[in-house]
Amino acid sequence: MVRNVAELLPELEEEDFYLLSGVEQGMRFSEWVQREKIPKFANLTEEEVDYRLERCLKRGLVEKKTIQYEGYTLQFEGYDALALRALVERETISEFGSPLGVGKESDVYEVRSYKPLALKYHREGYTNFREVHKERDYTSDKDHVSWMYTARKAAEREHDILEELYPDVAVPRPIDQNRHAIVMEKMDGVELSRTRLEPDQVLGVFDLLVTEIAGAYEAGYVHADMSEYNVFVNEEGVKVFDWPQAVPTDHANADEFLQRDLENVLGYFRRKYPQYVPDDLESDDLAASIADGSFESVRE
Repeated sequence: MVRNVAELLPELEEEDFYLLSGVEQGMRFSEWVQREKIPKFANLTEEEVDYRLERCLKRGLVEKKTIQYEGYTLQFEGYDALALRALVERETISEFGSPLGVGKESDVYEVRSYKPLALKYHREGYTNFREVHKERDYTSDKDHVSWMYTARKAAEREHDILEELYPDVAVPRPIDQNRHAIVMEKMDGVELSRTRLEPDQVLGVFDLLVTEIAGAYEAGYVHADMSEYNVFVNEEGVKVFDWPQAVPTDHANADEFLQRDLENVLGYFRRKYPQYVPDDLESDDLAASIADGSFESVRE
C-alpha cells in the first residue's frame, strides 16, 4: 500500500515541489534521472538540489540508485504529492479524509470541498506495468512505458469517459483530474458484492444494472470489467464505477467484452439468488438486444 502523503503537504516547501517536478520531467526520458541533469529540470542550483533531494529522500518521495550513474526516481508518494498539491491549489480539495478503498490498481480517499468527494489515485503499472501495458489499449501503442505514464493515462482516460457518460449513465460525477488522480462524486450506498437484496428487489436491481450497461453502450462505451465489485447499490438505484479499461463500441472486441460483462453480472445474480433469476435469461440474448438497440427491460 502506498503511504498517504496528505499529512506531508504542510511541511513541504515550494522548492521541494520544484525538485519533485524536475525529477518527474526527467523521467520522461529515463526511469532513473541522472543527478547532474536535475538542476536544469528543476530550475534549482546544485546546492539547492542537494538539500531538496535529502529532504525528499527522508520523506520517501524519491528513491536513489547508483547504477552507471547516480540516479533518482519518483516514488508513488512523490507523484501523489504533486497531484494533490495541484488539486489543492485549484481549490478542488480543501480537506483530506480517510480511505474509502485500497486495491491493486487504485487507492480511494474521502476528501472535501463544498461537500464530501472521492479522490482516486490510479496505481496501474507501479508493480506490473509490463502486464498492464500489454493488456490496456491506452498504452499499447508505446514500446516503452513507465508506471507513471501508465497511471496518468488511466486517470485521463477514466476522467474523459466519465465526462462523456455522466449524467445519462449512472456513473460518479467527475470533478477534476491531475496526473494519476481523479476527484469525483463520493458514492452513497453499498458495493453490490456486500449487498443482501430482498427477494422482490433482485430482478429490479439486475434490471437497473443491465439498463446502465445498455445506456453506456448507446453512449459509445463497454465497461469491459463489469462485476459485483464495481457497482454501488442504494435506495436511488445503482451506480457503476471503475471505467479506465472501457472500450468504445467500435472496438474490434467490443461485443465480446459486452457479452462477458453480462455473463459476469448474470452469473453473480444466479449464484447468489438462484431462485429469483428466471431460467430463460441468457447473456447472449441480452447482449444482442443491447447491441441492436432493442433492449428495454429484463422484466418484460
